[in-house]
Amino acid sequence: MIVAEASRIDLDALVERYTAVRSFTRTLTAPLAAEDHVIQSMEDVSPTKWHLAHTTWFFETFVLGAFQSDYQPFHAEYAYLFNSYYVQAGARFSRPHRGLLSRPTVADVLAYRDAVDDRMRHFLLAVPEESAVDVAAVVGLGLNHEQQHQELILTDIKHVLSRNPLNPAYTSRTLEPAAARPMRLLEIEPGVYEVGHAGHGFAFDNEGPKHRVFIEPVAIGDRLVTNEEYAAFVADGGYTRPELWLSEGWARVESEGWRHPIYWEPIDEGWDQFTLFGLEGLRPEEPVCHISYFEADAYARWAGGRLPTEFEWEVASQSEVIEGNFVESRRFHPSPSGNDRQFFGDVWEWTGSAYAAYPGYRPAAGALGEYNGKFMCNQYVLRGGSCATSETHIRRTYRNFFHTAARWQFAGLRLAFDNGEVRHGS
Repeated sequence: MIVAEASRIDLDALVERYTAVRSFTRTLTAPLAAEDHVIQSMEDVSPTKWHLAHTTWFFETFVLGAFQSDYQPFHAEYAYLFNSYYVQAGARFSRPHRGLLSRPTVADVLAYRDAVDDRMRHFLLAVPEESAVDVAAVVGLGLNHEQQHQELILTDIKHVLSRNPLNPAYTSRTLEPAAARPMRLLEIEPGVYEVGHAGHGFAFDNEGPKHRVFIEPVAIGDRLVTNEEYAAFVADGGYTRPELWLSEGWARVESEGWRHPIYWEPIDEGWDQFTLFGLEGLRPEEPVCHISYFEADAYARWAGGRLPTEFEWEVASQSEVIEGNFVESRRFHPSPSGNDRQFFGDVWEWTGSAYAAYPGYRPAAGALGEYNGKFMCNQYVLRGGSCATSETHIRRTYRNFFHTAARWQFAGLRLAFDNGEVRHGS
């Protein structure tokens, strides 16, 4: 009876959190017109409508369909249209062509969400005691999955709106960034450190197991590189100097004509930058963002340093109180945080670590095992969360990962130095 009561309390709380997360997704899309929901501006971007449907499909497939033997899908074809990469879950519509799906309409997708939400709430309030733990685990994963797509809704719609010559704004700016300050260096002593998720609270499977690493002595910048500092790199011919770039990165510079970060636009006396608030003058004190791994690596080399490894980053951030950096995180733009040190919730930070499994990692069985493990190839790890990441979704051990040429994400960098000397960017 005590166990059943505890499960009931947990499930009641889960329904409340489910409702809150799902509702926030709708809040994020509220500023958009129906026309905004359907555009796919490049292959990496998905239409807002697709995000709304895919996150719903996740709960319908992995919760309702998995735990109810007599469950009937809302629509027979939605599994094909809105599966993303779960091969074991069935056939999938072509990712580059998601923008061609004029039907179902936005209204149809919203009706789909409402129907599945209603079914989920009824199901969760009646989950048998013996299934409660398993159901709660999958729902917890689904909610964190939805929070990932909340972030993608913002990054994707920013790219969509940036392609419009009218420079439309997603929302209006309400806060101004804090003044930047000189960079200080955090010294990490050589030694063996524990990294990875310790097993308390939610984490994605790629965040563990917790294990030990040896770190050589290193000094890490206590704040992110700013727009002003990155502009100095551009002005110094950073995009015309092949000696600063990895070979594949330089090939991108040449083939795609990179001359500055993706949303920067040169003007007579400086730069404009497209933001979720529309086109604005570049704010020099904000962290540079929307740069690829190649650009981050080239800047670090120009500055006489390098990118920190993900383990150096995790150790350097361990003295930080994560909650303290979220005062301004829902502004949907990066800005130096109020904390003395700046590690969480401004921009994702490229690290010098290839995305690979930790020692002892094993993916889960079935389609959900495809969530992270099968992508551990040819990508690099980012840490810290961004201004578009939900506050409850950021953890010190969170390992984001993208391909090295990706630029549309809210991604920037901090510097690491093996000799403790800063040549540029201080």
